[in-house]
Amino acid sequence: MSSIILPNAEATIAFGREFAAKLGAGDVLGLCGDLGAGKTHFVKGLAAGLGAEAEVTSPTFTLIHEYPGGRLPLFHFDLYRLDSEDELLRIGFDDYLDAGGVLAIEWADKFPALLPPHTRWLRFTHRSDDSREMVDSTFVAPNE
Repeated sequence: MSSIILPNAEATIAFGREFAAKLGAGDVLGLCGDLGAGKTHFVKGLAAGLGAEAEVTSPTFTLIHEYPGGRLPLFHFDLYRLDSEDELLRIGFDDYLDAGGVLAIEWADKFPALLPPHTRWLRFTHRSDDSREMVDSTFVAPNE
């Protein structure tokens, strides 16, 4: 398990950009943390690092945003508004797992049983100095 302190949004985006260089087709990132903890800023960096040119926004209401055109497609999910595993499956989640891109899934800890065993879990937390901490671990998802 490793962690990094991210002092501001710009550092979080830059870290996401660097992180993207290590990603390959089929990688799944489970992004956990409270509202405003830095998950979407991290995905902005991932998209830039993968070469996507579209503006990255939170898919809270659309549930998924697709960012093609880079080295790998990026599929950005937000599970915050979903109430059941069935809802996630009905939007074609399994198809995205097999699409050959990178999945970045905010609120992934809501439905950990649906994520593959190779999911990389990243937990974002607020710190008292208004920075963020990101913990990268290979442990089993919380609530499983």
